[in-house]
Amino acid sequence: MYNFTYTTHASRVVFGAGSMKLVQHEVETLGARRALVLCTPEQRTQAEIVASLLGPSSAGVFDGAQMHVPIENARRAREYAKSVDADCAVAIGGGSTIGLGKAIALESALPIIAIPTTYAGSEMTPIFGITEAGLKKTGRDAKVLPKTVLYDPELSVDLPVRLSTVSGLNAIAHAAEGLYAKDGNPVMSLMAEEGIRSLAHGLRGISKNGKDRNARAECLYGAWLCGMVLGNVGMALHHKLCHTLGGTFNLPHAETHAIVLPHALAYNSIVADEAMSRIARALGVDSAPDGLYELSLELGVPRGLGEIGLHESDLDHACAVAMSNPYWNPRPVEEAALRALLQRAWEGSRPLP
Repeated sequence: MYNFTYTTHASRVVFGAGSMKLVQHEVETLGARRALVLCTPEQRTQAEIVASLLGPSSAGVFDGAQMHVPIENARRAREYAKSVDADCAVAIGGGSTIGLGKAIALESALPIIAIPTTYAGSEMTPIFGITEAGLKKTGRDAKVLPKTVLYDPELSVDLPVRLSTVSGLNAIAHAAEGLYAKDGNPVMSLMAEEGIRSLAHGLRGISKNGKDRNARAECLYGAWLCGMVLGNVGMALHHKLCHTLGGTFNLPHAETHAIVLPHALAYNSIVADEAMSRIARALGVDSAPDGLYELSLELGVPRGLGEIGLHESDLDHACAVAMSNPYWNPRPVEEAALRALLQRAWEGSRPLP
């Protein structure tokens, strides 16, 4: 017998090779007339292509998106959008750029069109994150959800293999935690398992040939499903730890998720049998935590937090911050067990319950 509530979040999704070329039509469909293109400095060239596709609807390019969306930068972007009379924003890039679009929408209600170039999945969620004074604060608000998402697998063909793999593992984290969410439901569980399966298969293909368009499309499809899960149900310990580590120590977002995930799953494995069975089945393995750890090794992502800039002396502080305002979690979050988890994640050792 099922007991659940399922509420959909409406977004228009256009999936297919070359769909970026439809951006002007999608702006017009929203009833907008001046679209500001958002990107990171590194993706300025792609953003300028989008601006050219927009033609007279372009309000220019803002290339200041930054990881973890510092509040000062979000304010600069809002003021810039106002100064160019933008009534819409087009965010092309990964989680940092789409996060910036959300930060603008949060205060201005500017509609966002997202063109993801990584597999983060944040384009399908009403979740925003802003970092202020070294702390990353997250929240949910329907007005930050992109109105339209253009999924164009061609845009990720040149994404470096390492960035592709950590981005995909980040997306898998959304689906994995969705499977034991407090407000989970059968629909999201179906999407989560299929999303994990598609991403794992696609990432293996990309690791062998980064130009494999079928593998790229499969990863983007999986990222869409995993993003849907993230947008519809709550997250737990894994996401709390990654927000703590990223916001407090400015660690790279996707790599942090990729490293922490097997350890967070191992922590919860003793109380989430069905979720672990689904994850293991999607990966084609016997153990979900071990399977993800082995997948990470196979894909060549960093093993431990020490490899991406976290000092061992920071672990006590990280544990204290995570304990100060914990997310709901299926297993109670205990300080000693959490500190041991962080130690293993820092070392890159095999996950343990």
